[in-house]
Amino acid sequence: MKKCYQKRRVIAIMLFLFLTVHFGAIAQSFSLQGTVTDVKGIPLPGVSISIVGTTQGTITDIDGKYSLEAPGDSQLKFQFIGFLAEIVSINNQTTIDVTLKEDVVGLSEVVVVGYGTQRKEAVTGSVANIKGEVMREVPSANISQALQGRIAGVNMQQTSSKPGALMQIRIRGSRSLSANNDPLVVLDGMPFSGSISDINPTDIKTIDILKDASATAIYGSRGANGVIMVTTKTGKKGKSALVTYNGYQGINTVFSDYPMMEGSKFVELRKLANKYTNGVDEADDVNTNWQDLWYRTANVTNHNIAVTGGTEKGSYSFSTGFYKEEAVTPGTDFSRLTLHGSIDQEIGNYFRIGFSTNNNYTNSNNGMGMYGVLSMSPIADPYDADGNWKRTIKMPLDENWNQTKDIVNALGDRYIDKKKAFASYNTLFGEVKIPGIEGLKYRISLAGNLRTTNDGNYTGEGVGSSNATTVSTAGISNSRNTNWVVQNLLTYDRRFGKHSINVVGLYSVEETLYNSSNVSAKDIPADAFQFYNLGRAAGEITVNPEYQNYEKSGLMSYMGRAMYAYDNRYMVSATIRSDASSRLAEGHKWHTYPALSVGWNIANESFMSDITAVNALKLRVGFGQTSNQSVKPYATLGVLKTRPYNYGTTYSTGTYVTELPNNDLGWEFSKTWNYGLDFALLNHRLTGAVEYYITKTEDVLLGVGLPPTSGVSSVTQNIGTTENKGLEFSLNGVILDDVNGWTWDVGVNFYSNKNKLTSLASGQTRDEGNWWFVGHPINVVYDYKRIGIWQEGDANLQDYEEGGNVGMIKVQYYGDYDENGIPTRKIGPEDLQVMDLEPDFQGGFNTRVAYKGFDFSLVGAFQHGGTLISTLYSSGGYLNMLTGRRGNVDVDYWTPDNTGAKYPLPGGSQSGDNPKYGSTLGYFDASYVKIRSLSLGYNFSQKIIEAAGFDKLRLYATVQNPFVLFSPYTRETGLDPETNSYGNENAAVAYSDNMKRILTQGYNTPSVRKYVIGIELTF
Repeated sequence: MKKCYQKRRVIAIMLFLFLTVHFGAIAQSFSLQGTVTDVKGIPLPGVSISIVGTTQGTITDIDGKYSLEAPGDSQLKFQFIGFLAEIVSINNQTTIDVTLKEDVVGLSEVVVVGYGTQRKEAVTGSVANIKGEVMREVPSANISQALQGRIAGVNMQQTSSKPGALMQIRIRGSRSLSANNDPLVVLDGMPFSGSISDINPTDIKTIDILKDASATAIYGSRGANGVIMVTTKTGKKGKSALVTYNGYQGINTVFSDYPMMEGSKFVELRKLANKYTNGVDEADDVNTNWQDLWYRTANVTNHNIAVTGGTEKGSYSFSTGFYKEEAVTPGTDFSRLTLHGSIDQEIGNYFRIGFSTNNNYTNSNNGMGMYGVLSMSPIADPYDADGNWKRTIKMPLDENWNQTKDIVNALGDRYIDKKKAFASYNTLFGEVKIPGIEGLKYRISLAGNLRTTNDGNYTGEGVGSSNATTVSTAGISNSRNTNWVVQNLLTYDRRFGKHSINVVGLYSVEETLYNSSNVSAKDIPADAFQFYNLGRAAGEITVNPEYQNYEKSGLMSYMGRAMYAYDNRYMVSATIRSDASSRLAEGHKWHTYPALSVGWNIANESFMSDITAVNALKLRVGFGQTSNQSVKPYATLGVLKTRPYNYGTTYSTGTYVTELPNNDLGWEFSKTWNYGLDFALLNHRLTGAVEYYITKTEDVLLGVGLPPTSGVSSVTQNIGTTENKGLEFSLNGVILDDVNGWTWDVGVNFYSNKNKLTSLASGQTRDEGNWWFVGHPINVVYDYKRIGIWQEGDANLQDYEEGGNVGMIKVQYYGDYDENGIPTRKIGPEDLQVMDLEPDFQGGFNTRVAYKGFDFSLVGAFQHGGTLISTLYSSGGYLNMLTGRRGNVDVDYWTPDNTGAKYPLPGGSQSGDNPKYGSTLGYFDASYVKIRSLSLGYNFSQKIIEAAGFDKLRLYATVQNPFVLFSPYTRETGLDPETNSYGNENAAVAYSDNMKRILTQGYNTPSVRKYVIGIELTF
């Protein structure tokens, strides 16, 4: 701490020596003098002293002393960087000594802005920050889960409920139709080429998120969708070795069973539908809860050890961690072993070198899916007469393999689905201060990254099949991704009196190489082989060319940025960057884009000096352009595929064109305007920000379908435009600040993003095959609009629905009527409607209450509006057929005695195996308020732990995902209202692959409630 004060003193002396603006003297009745010190009595040179309401004043000298002339009834304002401003009334005094207190908030609010840092007060772009310890209030396998609901404008949606699964991250919405919408992750200053699940949350010091183009433009094309800056923990110079242990142990329990019908209800449904009679293994007096036979109580464990410290001119940090989480379904788990290290060493007065490494090994096991459990008849008995497990269960039309945890656990080598991954991310840097030019330094950084995956699966003979002799199958998939980056930075950073300037120049080049392969086989000789020697398979061995891949791409970049500030009042930042991508066509590889942002610290103006309630008030305006080149390498060259054919007895393989080349394929780019207002009130006890933005994306990269007569299915072109605009609001408050030992902090963030397609290819207004419609969001549903159930006495039923019945689903008709009010046609495809999925607004909230050593914290998230697609209830899930064929979700269905029901009459009008318009039953109001975590902790007093040789000892207990409020979906189903699947999975009849972008709730591993007990120990 003493060195910190000395460093500030040196900086202040330099400010004093370079100060060029002299405060003029003012007329006054007498002279006064004094000394300004910190709370430890250390003099503060360079403190700005002004007479409130004027531009006159002075500064303290090298010993913290000052003198000036002022009216006896005026006030003096004392300001110094890193300290709280102080206003003192003169009251005819001749000597006024002042003690300034550290501005803890201001000192700690340093944010990473890309190729450098800034005090938050000087930032002109849209940058959000969260500390690692705050993020870890939600125990999670990766940072995307921990950040959900914590930052305005950053939407984290669950893509899977399996352990270790990643969230879909969208910063200020989706912009592109075909290209990648994921943000760039930057780890310790270098673009991160791996998966966000490779980063151990315990190693993280801070996360800074760059949201608008004026902030992200510095990263060029990779920053088009926002940037997540991850800074890991480091050691501190001059500190002896510090050892930290952080770990927790806990269990996962099912948040809620899937709401399937129990036996007696299912018997009533089957009788009412009158389509099926009981199968061989069914009886009306049986009631089997198949989910009870499937779920388990699962364990979760996390252990981390770190050693940090430093020497006089260097610092080091090393840590290792192990995380493992089991799902409540057997055979499904995720584990990760991590190793992190960093060294930073100064050599002499001019040189500095450093090295960082992040390594991990992950292992994921995927058990069997849920459909075989949920679709089972509740009146089927899983045991034979001797009390042994039956091999299969026979229902009226189906014979299913008996899927229980005991049976699956007994399979041993007969079933496995495993994915292993190893990753190593390494950076070496060297830095030199240019002699003779203060503030000028050059830095070169070299990054070498590797990530490999090895997937293998094996299903033994008859496993999962009604036929005991179904041949065994196995498959392997391997991938390898290598990436290297060379980054050259020249930085000039100086302060001249009231002028601050920071200039950065960059040249970087990188290359990424990716290859993957896949092989599958049938009829493996023995279970012991599993997937390790497919060449021994007795059956077909398949090497599908669609699943083999090789990609090589490169990016070259130049960038310049200048940031200037005057008197901590006026700030401007200007950036220009040029990128060249190997993915795009010749003549279109380069794109240059600018960014400009300005800021005005209104609170630092003299006319604000009397308004003591306002500590900070900053207005920001920014404009920038970013671009996106996230198409697959070689997209400009077109695509050839192969097909075997024969001439008589001669067999050969031919090639044909499936996608045309495009020699004009270029950049997709976005232009963004951002307006922001940051504020701090009541001695920084109330802080927050309000932002409005609008982004327009042009030349959208899009695969355009071609007519069959062309002989080619598609071509990738720069066609189409989109628009995103939104409002963000965040507020943090200190309600109690050490009042009789009590402290209480609260925080809330709120945001609304609206995106829409503004144009498509060739002037089209709709692409029904991809569910893209001009004037609507990118993600919509194109379906009939359900308005109720047909009731007895409703007019014109047969005119709308030929062969329809009372009790069937009623959808909206949009056609014409004749003079008698009779529809002129039947309900048909003309009545399909576009329905938006996006919520009206969403956000999060948190609070922390502490009393002496105890603390309690709560973290939550909320969403209002939007549509949740539940495939459990829709026709695609085949779990709501309402015919009694097999297991059915528990719904309130229509009968003559229950006409107010939401769901149709069992056995009524059908489309295939499901009720007609059954897809409309899967749309729910997506609103919810969700408590994500509750945590109670105790920090042992220093007296106790110092006696034991510890620096810190904390115990805590956390409940994650305890309950949900105000959710129509949860109210009806009991389920967690968050999505858990991509649109093309976890349904009997899922959406096509081009609808993967639409997240749904399918029958994935169920959501869990997590209970953990943890300890943090430092010595």
